[in-house]
Amino acid sequence: MVKREIKWTTKAIFDKISILEYWIWRTKSKKYSLKLSGMFDNVISQLALNPESGKITDYKNIRFRIVKQYLIFYTITEKNIFIIRIWDSRRNPENLRF
Repeated sequence: MVKREIKWTTKAIFDKISILEYWIWRTKSKKYSLKLSGMFDNVISQLALNPESGKITDYKNIRFRIVKQYLIFYTITEKNIFIIRIWDSRRNPENLRF
């Protein structure tokens, strides 16, 4: 089993920051955002060892993992895993763009 390096797209970084900032604003505390960030990081680090553990999507070469109501979309290459989006599954899927 080869451990792949995790790489983030700019859009995925923006998604994560936006989600965490929303929860800081919503709860008036950093506590939940820190917990959620840890959950994201835990699942993503698991992907480095088990990249095919995510579910296959209808999009070519894109898989996802679920963290609470969020979908972490990623692609796999020989050496890397690219995190391409973190999407709130309560949003309209027709607005999802990669």
